[in-house]
Amino acid sequence: MSIPENNQLTKKGMITRQKILDTAEEIIGEQGYFETSIVEITLRAGVAQGTFYNYFQTKKAIYDELVYQLSSNLRHHIKVAMEEASAFKEKQRKGYLAFFEWVINHRNLYSIIQQSVLVDKDLYRWYYEKLAKGFVQSINEAVSNGECKPLDAETVSYCLMGIGQFIGMRWVYWDEEVVPAHVFDDAMELIFNGLNAKEVK
Repeated sequence: MSIPENNQLTKKGMITRQKILDTAEEIIGEQGYFETSIVEITLRAGVAQGTFYNYFQTKKAIYDELVYQLSSNLRHHIKVAMEEASAFKEKQRKGYLAFFEWVINHRNLYSIIQQSVLVDKDLYRWYYEKLAKGFVQSINEAVSNGECKPLDAETVSYCLMGIGQFIGMRWVYWDEEVVPAHVFDDAMELIFNGLNAKEVK
């Protein structure tokens, strides 16, 4: 079966395709990839099974596209937010805020990405490597500008990603709330000033 490329779809076709993707995000996030069927996706999306196959050949194909789209949209959202600042510290603050803001509306991101460890470990790795690439670039620029210690950029990147990942999981995903201001401020304090107690003079 020949699947039309996105740029070959009509406006109506693009809307239908996105509706199917949004529904897949919802169902797979709620109950899991292996427990989700194409029938469930089409029923909730209100489209025929044949319509599904006009856009996606298999359930795995829509899962892959879902991860690619979530990754692309998230990274774009963060990039736009960071462009509003010039200094490294402020860029990072805005980037984290943008991440937490985005996952509030896409809580299923956590479930979908973690499932990829079992669904497709290469896809799982791709997702985090794409995020890390942006961090590495930002850190290298900051080192060049004297705004950051000359540490290994990839190491720092994964450490920073871990902070955002688990704070978002703890408050946004588990408790379904906005990250509290004091939590965010403490995380930024840890990132930029570390854990060492200040010397008392």
